[in-house]
Amino acid sequence: MELNAITGTLDEILSPYAIEVHPFKVSWYNECVPGQFKFVHHPDTLCYVAVSTPSTFEKAFLPLVLSSEGLALKDPFDECMTLCFSRVKEVFPEGYVQVIQDFELHPNRRPKALMQTASHVSGAAYYYTCKGVDFQDVSPKDKKLLGVCIHPKYGGWFALRAVLLFPEVQVPHLERRQPIDVVGTFERRLELLKLFNFHWRDGRYRDIVEVQEKYSDKQREYFAATPGQRWTLIEKWRRETRNVA
Repeated sequence: MELNAITGTLDEILSPYAIEVHPFKVSWYNECVPGQFKFVHHPDTLCYVAVSTPSTFEKAFLPLVLSSEGLALKDPFDECMTLCFSRVKEVFPEGYVQVIQDFELHPNRRPKALMQTASHVSGAAYYYTCKGVDFQDVSPKDKKLLGVCIHPKYGGWFALRAVLLFPEVQVPHLERRQPIDVVGTFERRLELLKLFNFHWRDGRYRDIVEVQEKYSDKQREYFAATPGQRWTLIEKWRRETRNVA
């Protein structure tokens, strides 16, 4: 299949769930990651990063958990994403697409893919790293500092869910789309990284730029809850749905 046909098929399956896909080549990713994270495929191999947007919660997750009374999953949202991506695998020949989800690890606990790097090289969302940033005035010396991606439309109100890899498809002429640096100045980048590393629970880093859409109140309540509390919320929403019906 050609690039446009694959992209069209992915959009047809995933856009109803408000999931975006952005293409990139293995070489773009491999040149940015340490050896242990490199993909062992031809440099021109086609990949996509899959991004859940604010509406994914209402369009994919809630319909699943509210309509499946017997559903009892360890992590309902991860399982929802697994279901969405299983539909991608169903429409292609067996083995034609490999899905690597954000939570997948090797036996040594190393991530199978670095989603933020995939996001950056695909142009989906800019990856702001801590390179060249000095946090000595506010950082405990033993704290591992992390970078964060910011989406041009959704700021921090999104998530990187999977890499879709097509081992048999090579795209030597794929045009590289650069990520948009929406944060801009070094001072704003410093503010973003401080908010993300030291105040991530309050979510202020998500609004470092003006956004077109945010998580709904129900979605924020869900992700702020502990795993046990999340099932309590789901049961409450199920009761509310039954009462309305």
